[in-house]
Amino acid sequence: MRPHYAAAIARAASTAFPLHSPPLCRPAPLGSICYRPVQARRCILTQGSRNPGAFPAPHARLTRSRQRAFESVEIPVDTPPQSSRGERRPAATATTDAAAQTGSAASWPLSSVLVVDDEPGMCNFLQKILAPRFALVETAADAVAAEVLQQRCHFDLIISDIRLPGRSGVEWLQSLREQGDNACAIFITAHADLDTAIAALRAGAVDFILKPFRAEQILAAVERCMDQLRLARENFVLRRQEARIYEGHDLVGESVVIREVDEIIRRVAPMPSTVLVEGESGTGKELAARAIHGHSGRGGSFVPINCGAISPELLESELFGHARGAFTGAHRARDGLFTYADSGTLFLDEIGEMPLAMQAKLLRVLEDRVIRPVGANREIPVDVRIIAATNRDLGDEVAAGRFREDLYYRLNVLTIRMPSLRERPEDLPVLAQHFLITLAAELGIARPRYGAAELGALADYHWPGNVREFKNVMERSLLLGRAPAQCLGLHEQGERGAAVPTAVPQRLEEVERRHILGVLDDAGGNKSEAARRLGIARKTLERKLRAWQSERAGAVAVEP
Repeated sequence: MRPHYAAAIARAASTAFPLHSPPLCRPAPLGSICYRPVQARRCILTQGSRNPGAFPAPHARLTRSRQRAFESVEIPVDTPPQSSRGERRPAATATTDAAAQTGSAASWPLSSVLVVDDEPGMCNFLQKILAPRFALVETAADAVAAEVLQQRCHFDLIISDIRLPGRSGVEWLQSLREQGDNACAIFITAHADLDTAIAALRAGAVDFILKPFRAEQILAAVERCMDQLRLARENFVLRRQEARIYEGHDLVGESVVIREVDEIIRRVAPMPSTVLVEGESGTGKELAARAIHGHSGRGGSFVPINCGAISPELLESELFGHARGAFTGAHRARDGLFTYADSGTLFLDEIGEMPLAMQAKLLRVLEDRVIRPVGANREIPVDVRIIAATNRDLGDEVAAGRFREDLYYRLNVLTIRMPSLRERPEDLPVLAQHFLITLAAELGIARPRYGAAELGALADYHWPGNVREFKNVMERSLLLGRAPAQCLGLHEQGERGAAVPTAVPQRLEEVERRHILGVLDDAGGNKSEAARRLGIARKTLERKLRAWQSERAGAVAVEP
């Protein structure tokens, strides 16, 4: 033994055990109690729980202060400790100094973690590096104690040794999964083989770390687990929201034309054929596409894309993906929407605005069912159902040379035409009740009750924006607390009381401007009083007034 090692152990013994205590029977093997040296050229002397022979039985019961003194003795080292054969001894874990160097790691102040290990030193080490990053860190020596803690509170992350007293960590995790506990799990072990790793992953472990490990290794694994947990929760919430919005996959309406469309959708949904949905803007083409996907039974996702909202240069990469270095700024490879829609449905909205160069590539995908990412040499087979939609007449676009004729016939396997709202006025009361219920729940306000006369006045309006405009009018009615006909500027005129549209602005911004200016006029020009009546801040009111004055000044400037 080197002299400076012996001196350090002597200091530890004199600190941990007073002079009246019996001397140590034999020194502890350095290989079992010494952690890896770090940049500060020192290591930590700790009592190894798996080396009971390192300390004699009379001194096994130490007070907390003596144990801390013994566990925190610093041993200066010139080189890593070596065995008698000159081989380097394996390090056990990182020191607390290494944990302190990782202070910039992410934190999860609302999450909890459970550490299960029969080594007190390992539990203390993990608790020290995880406590600043989690709201709660609990430790247990075996699966029985861990189950007691789990009955008391929920844990988002579990870090467990595989070899535990009594029940192994793999068996315990399997029982947790059978009980419905989906907490992320990380296994740590010093005795690993291929069969053990496979069993741990099959049991539901997210990561598998071999002892010895450094603090940054366990923190990186923890960060990956927490990211996976966050993504799983977000995915669950988004799926619930989508299911609630499009629950039932049915079109709203009781008219003959909408029932015919619904019947066609149910008939063609299970087939893999391409569908072309035509109709004016706002008639519900995407809703019809979602209904087709909902009734199709396909296990993949519904992935929509607006072909007119993406530049021609990026559309190919967005659809097919790209390889790393395919173009400037492609620092890493990326999957396209065809890949995300595999085994599902890809909805190509506004297909008539797709560039001609992309139309040729889309035609090849529809014929061969394979895609090639930008800059890649391989082809990827995909199982995607294509539903395209347009508000243009593609036959006229073909005649004008703006749309490929072969792609038109490839898409036009089955055409579904969505009727405009003025073609089904009998659906207005049903749509009104549907939107009032859903919008009132979203806005958190009480649902008003409108009579047949108030809703019947809407049938005389032309509805150029179709269902989308109708929904906006219902939302405007809820916000302003007025009848829908009043929000449209309809009033009863003539002997029969027919509702006649007046030339008033239809945009919500214009209605807001007229309402604010009216309140300001009623308040005699007092901005503070007007802001109080409107329920907004005075600065907000002044900002809106300045914006309207700037628009008026700009309009006057452009007049001849």
